[in-house]
Amino acid sequence: MTLAIAVSVGVAAALLTALLRRIALARGLLDVPNARSSHSVPTPKGGGAAIVLPVSVACISLWIRGAIDGELLAALLGGLVVAVVGFVDDRYGLKTWPRLAVHVLAALWALTWLGGLPAMLVGNQALSFGAAGYVIGAIAMVWVLNLFNFMDGIDGLAASEGIFVTWAGGLLAAAAAAPVPSAVSPAAWVVGAACAGFLLWNWPPAKIFLGDVGSGYLGYIIAVLALAAARVDPATLCVWLILGGVFWADTTVTLVRRLLRREALHKAHRSHAYQWLARRWGQHQRVTLMAMGINIFWLFPWAAYAELHPRWVLSCALAALTPLLVLVLVAGAGRRERPAE
Repeated sequence: MTLAIAVSVGVAAALLTALLRRIALARGLLDVPNARSSHSVPTPKGGGAAIVLPVSVACISLWIRGAIDGELLAALLGGLVVAVVGFVDDRYGLKTWPRLAVHVLAALWALTWLGGLPAMLVGNQALSFGAAGYVIGAIAMVWVLNLFNFMDGIDGLAASEGIFVTWAGGLLAAAAAAPVPSAVSPAAWVVGAACAGFLLWNWPPAKIFLGDVGSGYLGYIIAVLALAAARVDPATLCVWLILGGVFWADTTVTLVRRLLRREALHKAHRSHAYQWLARRWGQHQRVTLMAMGINIFWLFPWAAYAELHPRWVLSCALAALTPLLVLVLVAGAGRRERPAE
């Protein structure tokens, strides 16, 4: 039944993306290239709504069928608020602080339903955060939410990352929960399926962009799924961190280097490693394929090993992510841009 729902979601997302593209073209809702853009042709935006709607309906259907619990459903539906704010930002533009305030409230909503930040495995001990977990968890969720926004700058990258993290995370969550059925996996399957349907239109050269309505929503949903999975398996938080290593490494190095230069973090820029590579190689597809290759052949084996040997999950995270930090630094993450570049 879950497979049928996931396939239906993928088809619905693809058809809805096509419809949204036609509407955007008819009404002139285009992302017009500027000095900070990584594309050169005006392109329809806001296609992420084609992910939000099918996923929301599917999650309600999964809850009705008993595949996911009410707490997880409530946390996931908090993403609708994030999507609405993203849509308004795409359409009219919003200042940073009101948008950030909504993100924090959405994170606290999810944490309340999921019982706070779950314990994290350190060696053989589960480290509990107590009331402080709400603060730490909210900061982490807002970071993941905006991380997807920052990394949604070239064709196909964010959507393909969404597919990988949700499907790989869902698979590992199912393995960790065996023989008890995982509540996270069914939701993860449908999110990945929706990303796949959208990717048909977003693959380089993209015919429509995800927009803030989709990128923020994806980051929020992935953070919720990771937290929900950690309720069953304390090693999960580090496992999902490994799975999202490409985005985490690039964004973290870029942010730190910009902070050290005292640059305004909310201003648009093109200093992420993936943006430098896209300009250097003159194409988006090669960068997106490279990220997919790192995900499949480097990060997934480390995440799977960490799931099978939770005692070593922190060591696996360090081993998996440290080379990525070096790689994005060498690629130029956070390097100061010059006018000619």
